[in-house]
Amino acid sequence: MIEARHLRVLRAVAATGSFSAAARELGCTQPAVSQQMKALEASAGTPLLIRTGREMRLTQAGEVLVRHASGILAGLTAAEEEVAAIAGLRAGRVRLVSFPSGSSTLVPTALAALRAAHPGTRVSLVEAEPPRSIEMLREGDCDIALAFRYGAGQAEWDDLVVRPLLADRLVGLVPEGHRLADAGAVGIGELADESWIAGCPRCRRQLVDVCEEAGFTPRIDFATDDYPAVVGLVGAGLGVAVLPELAIESVRPKGARTVAVEPAVEREIVALTLPDLAQVPAVAATLDELIRAATRA
Repeated sequence: MIEARHLRVLRAVAATGSFSAAARELGCTQPAVSQQMKALEASAGTPLLIRTGREMRLTQAGEVLVRHASGILAGLTAAEEEVAAIAGLRAGRVRLVSFPSGSSTLVPTALAALRAAHPGTRVSLVEAEPPRSIEMLREGDCDIALAFRYGAGQAEWDDLVVRPLLADRLVGLVPEGHRLADAGAVGIGELADESWIAGCPRCRRQLVDVCEEAGFTPRIDFATDDYPAVVGLVGAGLGVAVLPELAIESVRPKGARTVAVEPAVEREIVALTLPDLAQVPAVAATLDELIRAATRA
């Protein structure tokens, strides 16, 4: 009989290319990975892996199992959560993944309200930016993904349940002594000759797209995924930046000023889950609290 734990190990071996790397990812020993793969091959009745040099390669049968593993594991997670929810959320469990500025603003309010209403519901949190967070959801590694996107892009989430939370406008960030620090609004083109400090990769691409639409390519001297670092660099007079309002909300912009940027650009903040998981009471309750937290924000 094929067991879920064996499928998780097979998926890790396929992703990493070796037993040792899979063991590190899973937090176990290499012999344990080898033993579980032998057990899985015995259950399948055919080889699933072939060693080629230092790497492991999937056989045709192994490819079939890996292809189905994510759906099987996601379905198993949904079944486990529904069974746990029979007790009226007293034993619910939700795995949440969020991007950093969502983790510091929307998530604390939502989880505090959820704990007050359902103290037996356990929520775990890890951070990941989209598209990685979306991959984690589809692979069965989380139950809810707090994510964002710029523009429409509706097709990319067609297979998911989408709960819109808020529209997060991008704002400019300039040093206090900057020539535009007291401006009510700034055209993005007015910053064409500035040194730029960019944020996460997706925000970085959006910045370049907006600037190029205004007729220039930004000179990005610093790039960091850490929003407080962006604010600190701007405050030190090392450049200007464009950040989502949500990212600035949890950071004290010492030495920096925020200014409205025109044309207005917004990113859509959403909570995503799988259709099966959306029916799980603990997941549904968490989604409701995220929506309430966004309304208050």
